[in-house]
Amino acid sequence: MASNTATMGNLPSGVGICTTIPDILYLPELIFGGLVWILVACTLVVPANPQGWVMFVSVFCFIMTFIWLVLFACGGHHNKGSWAAADFAYHGIAAFFYLSASVALAKVTLDLHDIDSNSQNYKLDISAVVFSYVATLLYFIHTILSAIRWKSF
Repeated sequence: MASNTATMGNLPSGVGICTTIPDILYLPELIFGGLVWILVACTLVVPANPQGWVMFVSVFCFIMTFIWLVLFACGGHHNKGSWAAADFAYHGIAAFFYLSASVALAKVTLDLHDIDSNSQNYKLDISAVVFSYVATLLYFIHTILSAIRWKSF
């Protein structure tokens, strides 16, 4: 544990992103965000507006998190405090986006339950809601840990 807290004052690069907190959360964020993207894409998109927002959030966060991961892995941040602030800001926005998308997806899923609770779309939507809330939690934890790291710069 001492090695993790000692590295909170700098930004890792290379393989270090797989061993430091909060950067170890990049891979689970990508996995659960990708699962939300896939599951929502597999369902019937009715109504289009909330489902479209969920798709936008999942695709946007997946792509941005991947870019962020590659940027950190290549050391493009040059260990500057402004990158720690940007990391905090991005993950805060992503957590807020995912929370709003999770609530919208849960509402659509509840409405779908009233129509046909045995359909494949309903079961896929339930899975997407669960994974969406897990992704929200991961981004929220990453936000808190990024704020701690930013303040330690």
